[in-house]
Amino acid sequence: MRKYGLIFFLVMFLIGTDTFLISPLLPTLSNLYKINPSISGWMVSAYAIGYAVFALISGPISDGRDRKKVMLIGFLAFAISTFLCSFATNFTLMIIFRFCAGVSASFVTPQVWASIPVVSPKEKIVQMMGIASTGLAASQLLGVPIGAYLASVSWRAPFYLISAFSIVLLLIINFVIPSLNIAGQLDKSKGIFETYAEVLKNQKTVQYLVAYLLFQTGNFAVLSFIGTWFAKDFGLSVSEIGTAMIIIGVGNLIGTLFGNKLIAKWGLSKSLLIGLLILCVLYVITPFSPNIEMVVGMLAVVFLLNGFVFPIFMTSLQSTTTTARSTVSSLSNAAMYLGTTISGIFGGILLTYFTGFFGITTFTIILYLLVLYLYKRSKFFVR
Repeated sequence: MRKYGLIFFLVMFLIGTDTFLISPLLPTLSNLYKINPSISGWMVSAYAIGYAVFALISGPISDGRDRKKVMLIGFLAFAISTFLCSFATNFTLMIIFRFCAGVSASFVTPQVWASIPVVSPKEKIVQMMGIASTGLAASQLLGVPIGAYLASVSWRAPFYLISAFSIVLLLIINFVIPSLNIAGQLDKSKGIFETYAEVLKNQKTVQYLVAYLLFQTGNFAVLSFIGTWFAKDFGLSVSEIGTAMIIIGVGNLIGTLFGNKLIAKWGLSKSLLIGLLILCVLYVITPFSPNIEMVVGMLAVVFLLNGFVFPIFMTSLQSTTTTARSTVSSLSNAAMYLGTTISGIFGGILLTYFTGFFGITTFTIILYLLVLYLYKRSKFFVR
């Protein structure tokens, strides 16, 4: 089982790193393509849009087929489109290739979450979810520094490296991961809308998806505006904000890496209840922190707990079905991106009209309490 865990970790790390590594390249590429820096962000957004839109399609397609084959095809397309980015001689080509990379990635990562309950013993599912989550957390922490380091060699270097490792990982998956064409999968003749209709008839699935949407909305409301708060109230420079974010990211990485052991001891329901309640308490205290050192320390603990509870959401979502796990993964991805969008809209308003970080933390506390309410209604906390 350890070899599967390592493979899933590497898949999530590689896909996640590709999401973030282009950020340090934006100034260089803006000059190269002679474009206004104000539109350079589309090179990041193109990947996210491709992923978000096609994730809703990839799930139902995967549930009717061997998920291993879907993952391999997705990885091959991902390697090719990422490699082509290194030959993008103008802004339009880069947008197209980044969009294709996002589309390809949307056929890979849902297979990870959907495959874990298949290849893992029941008592090890949460642990495996935690290992995969650690790969994602590590990519969020290291993606930008890796991109910056490679960009110092050449702007093409990050794309060469990611595409090369993708091919290596593709070969490992092909020879190590067993076929995932299990009995009980959805009929591949079913249409996408028919598949979604069948999944969404499950009330528990809907409740868990809404709860996950609320959790990610609160999570990204905090994450997206930490830097703005640091600059506004503590006068931190861009480099100082970057250092603070690395420290906070380490907390998240530790939570995802070691949290599964505590979850195994406490159980899913107790871990989620305690984790979210402590988060609410920390969000009450954080805005009152008198100095930046205490703020960063508090937020490092906050994101440690976020990393701790994340596998619980994914495990509970996957437990609601045995035939449409990729579809549920796709819906959870869509919920995460929708939560990101909502947090961006409301977070800016809350930061503007409330003193310090009080508006955003209050907003997040309310959302987390609603998450607990939805899980309570689904009888998640009933022994």
